[in-house]
Amino acid sequence: MKNNQTTKSLHPRNPHNTRYDFEALIKSESDLKQYVKLNKYDDLSIDFANPQAVLTLNKSLLSHFYGVKNWNIPKGYLCPPIPGRADYIHYMADLLAKLNAGNIPKGKAIKVLDVGVGANCIYPIIGSSVYDWSFVGSDVEEESLLSVQNIINENKNLKENITTRLQVNSSDIFEGIINSEDRFDFTLCNPPFHKSQKEAIAGNTRKVKNLTKQKDAKSTLNFGGKNNELWCKGGEIAFIKTMIMQSAKFSKNCLYFSTLVSKKENLPEIYRTLKSLKPNEIETIEMTQGQKITRIVVWSFLDEKERKNWFKTKKY
Repeated sequence: MKNNQTTKSLHPRNPHNTRYDFEALIKSESDLKQYVKLNKYDDLSIDFANPQAVLTLNKSLLSHFYGVKNWNIPKGYLCPPIPGRADYIHYMADLLAKLNAGNIPKGKAIKVLDVGVGANCIYPIIGSSVYDWSFVGSDVEEESLLSVQNIINENKNLKENITTRLQVNSSDIFEGIINSEDRFDFTLCNPPFHKSQKEAIAGNTRKVKNLTKQKDAKSTLNFGGKNNELWCKGGEIAFIKTMIMQSAKFSKNCLYFSTLVSKKENLPEIYRTLKSLKPNEIETIEMTQGQKITRIVVWSFLDEKERKNWFKTKKY
C-alpha cells in the first residue's frame, strides 16, 4: 500500500494555489463586486460566512478559470469549495499519467464516473474544462440532475463531455449506473460526511462560528446541502464501505475506483474492508488546503499488467 507525502499547499497545477484576484474575478462576474470588501488586513475579500457571497464567488471562479457561464444551483443545495475539488481532479490525472509514460491522457476517450454529482456538477466541469475528459454524473435526486442539465445547456463546451444517470435505488452505488460495456478510467466520489441532519447542522454551526468568531452563530445549513449530499445512515464510513463492497462486481469495468475520506480515523476500517476483497492496488493520496487535510483512497482490481495495458486496449 502506497502513501504519498502530504503537500504543503494545493496541487501545483491547481490555478487556485494563489490568493484570489478579486479585481479579475469581478470582471468575470460583476455581481461579485457587491460582496468584496477590505478586511481587517486591508486586503480585498468576501464574508465567507455569507452563503450568497460564496455562491457568487463560485460563479466567478467557474467563469474566470473554466469558461463556464450562468452556473447556478437550486436553493438549499451544496455549494462546494472549488479549490479542493480541483485538487482531486489533478491528483487523479497524475495517477493516470503513471500508466501513460508520464503523460496525462487527455480528450473525450477518458471516461470518469462521478458518484453523487450533486446539483453543482463541479468535478465534471473542472475535469472536462481542463483535460477535455468525458464524465457521467450519477445521483439519486432527479432535481440534482436537472440542475446539472441546466448548467450543461448554458455551456456548449460541456455538452459533449457530460451526461447524467439517475440512481433509482438509493441502496446501490454502481448497480444500475455502470453498464456491462462501460470502461471508466476512474470513479470519484465526495461521500456524505455526517450520520444525521442534527450532526450536519452542528458541524455547520462550528464552521460558521470559526468564520465569524461569533458564539451565537445560527444553527442552519448556511452553505446548503440536501440529505444525500451531507448525511446518510452510518455517515462517511458506512457509505464508503458499501461503495467498496459493491465495486468488486464491476472490477473489470474500471481502472481505478476512488473516494474522498475526510476523517482520518476512518482509514483503518476502510483499509480492512478493501483488503478483504483483495484488490491488486491500494493507494492513499493526501491533500492539504490550509489547515485542512483530506485524502483520496484509490483501489484497483486489475493486476499490474492489466493496468499498464489499459490505455492500449482502450485505443486512445
